[in-house]
Amino acid sequence: MSIGEEKKRLRTVAGQRRDRVGAGSRAAMFANADLGFLSLSAPAVVSGFHSVGSEAECIALLARFAAAGHLTCLPVVERGKPLVFRAWKPGEALSRGVLDIPVPRDDAPVVEPDVLLVPLLAFDRAGYRLGYGGGYYDRTLAALRAKKRILAVGLAFAVQEVAQVPHEDFDERLDFVLTEQGVIEMAGR
Repeated sequence: MSIGEEKKRLRTVAGQRRDRVGAGSRAAMFANADLGFLSLSAPAVVSGFHSVGSEAECIALLARFAAAGHLTCLPVVERGKPLVFRAWKPGEALSRGVLDIPVPRDDAPVVEPDVLLVPLLAFDRAGYRLGYGGGYYDRTLAALRAKKRILAVGLAFAVQEVAQVPHEDFDERLDFVLTEQGVIEMAGR
């Protein structure tokens, strides 16, 4: 089986696992998570994401970062390109972007994050994540890491952990994964 076929198979299995996490649990699980592992000095730029489907809920975390004096932002998808990040605070108006994902308005300033909270379907302890296959976060992390040190934090449920995520040379690794059970520092970080 090719790596592409392995990824496709794992996307199906991992998506089913994540779908079984109750909606009420998804909304509240990370709201009070211990974020001390990040050791951020204000003001850092923290990117989150607007959850789609059964993804872990991120907006409550962004609200905490904003309340602590950090600048928060959301990604904007442009097909085939790295993500663009626009400043946004929880509660501000959103518009619909590519793939019908809520995004900040076009007039919101473009910013460059120091910390990325990243959605995923599956992860392993080596820091590899399985996304949806568009490569947006891989391209973005590679471009940002070529410029500066950033932290990539996967936001997931414990049931999304697998022994090994099939990966290729272009797949970027996470530094941490935050689950409802706590933070996992990735091997070799």
